[in-house]
Amino acid sequence: MKTAQAGTPSTPERRRPRLRDKFADPVFNTVAVIVLLLAIAAVVYPLYFVVIASISDPNQIYEGNVWFFPQGITFEGYQRIFADVRIWQGLGNTFLYTIVGTLISVTTILCGAYALSRKDLPGRKILMLIFVITMFFDGGLITKYLVVRDLGMLDTIWAVVLPGAVGVWNLIIARSFFEQSVPEELREAAQIDGANDFTFFLKMVLPLSKSLIMLMIMIHVVANWNSFFDALIFLNDDTKYPLQLVLRNILIQSDISSTGTTGGDVASYAAAQRIAELTKYAMIVVSSLPLMIALPFMQKHFTKGALIGAVKN
Repeated sequence: MKTAQAGTPSTPERRRPRLRDKFADPVFNTVAVIVLLLAIAAVVYPLYFVVIASISDPNQIYEGNVWFFPQGITFEGYQRIFADVRIWQGLGNTFLYTIVGTLISVTTILCGAYALSRKDLPGRKILMLIFVITMFFDGGLITKYLVVRDLGMLDTIWAVVLPGAVGVWNLIIARSFFEQSVPEELREAAQIDGANDFTFFLKMVLPLSKSLIMLMIMIHVVANWNSFFDALIFLNDDTKYPLQLVLRNILIQSDISSTGTTGGDVASYAAAQRIAELTKYAMIVVSSLPLMIALPFMQKHFTKGALIGAVKN
């Protein structure tokens, strides 16, 4: 036998992989893929079912024949919805409330969060404590209504966009983002070059915060688009109702029409029930489709903004 010479490193003996090591990763990957596919199916299928149900014959839905493909295709639900002038009024109001509300919310949150992130702000901790307290204690609906009424905002756009303009949790996320992403040395260098606080915020801080801005825009667009409760409480003029409230009223009217027929008029009852069912699914698609189209374009900024702005211990 040949022995290893002195000073020459011996070649380590190769260990044969054990059976468990050989199959551990493939088994884990397979299980992970199956779990993720099931999770995706649990989220996507209800949306898909609503879409195919909105163009299917309600009788086929009741009989359980609609699973993966529409049956008895009809667009009557969409025709009835878009023939209603209230839908177009509500859609225009919703776009207005969403744009104005998002602009106000994002502007106030960015300005307030940057101010609270500055360590030289007097009373910074007390102000932050006051904001945090509002997350746990609320004056209630009656107090909110009295404030809106006394400010003269009833039946105006401001009653919809102002009461919930600043979300404290979003303010905390934005403040943490500025604390972690805007170094103090950068501000000092800008001050040496003659930039004041407003110039530094507009020309230095905001360009560095694109992911945070997109995150805030996405959050508030979704919130304002889906909001209907403030409009229900503070608006009396139905021409100012947002789309969600208009669709709610149409759905309620359809249900009343389907249940208000006499017992002997079976044909009228069946027709009203059919229209109500078609309208229900079509309204879900109409109210959700704009967001489903817009949000994927902003999704890439969501993770980065949320992670950078996360509160860390």
